[in-house]
Amino acid sequence: MRFVQLLKLCDFTSAFSLNDLGCGYGALVRYLDRRHPHPLIDYLGIDLSANMVRQARQLWGGRPTVSFVQGHIIPRTADYALASGIFNVELGQPREEWERFIRESLDALYETSRRGFAVNFMKRLAGTPGREGLYYAEPADWARYCATRFAAATEVREDYGMREFTLIVRIFGEKAKSGSK
Repeated sequence: MRFVQLLKLCDFTSAFSLNDLGCGYGALVRYLDRRHPHPLIDYLGIDLSANMVRQARQLWGGRPTVSFVQGHIIPRTADYALASGIFNVELGQPREEWERFIRESLDALYETSRRGFAVNFMKRLAGTPGREGLYYAEPADWARYCATRFAAATEVREDYGMREFTLIVRIFGEKAKSGSK
């Protein structure tokens, strides 16, 4: 369900490039194979964990349009970018520091995306306590940040039965036109 929401960003009628920040072992590759085998997707997975990248390469290596790199910097500009779950576990970081990390990450996703990006956040359900060490966000706050900062169209998806929401940011104008396939 999570991938369904994040991928609402993409136009599957033609080939495109996709950066997957926080890709883990490459679960999105399997999902794309099953649900969107066409058109051709130039996929790059990026993850902090060397073990995850090693596992991803073992699972998906040898494909000419799939690659993985270890790190936290997005090394190329692509049509689209996704980041799933990377903002959820703050592990005792002061909220101000964690939100600075989120802003910097959103800025990087914008800078390395031609057509848009999608991310997800956990949300606290009304009347329920949050768990220690997890970051819960208000959908309107991050949608407003992206709309204002990037002069982009934002869409919040939170009607899919999970304790999270997906923020889709669509880039228009000259940036979206330059380099599009």
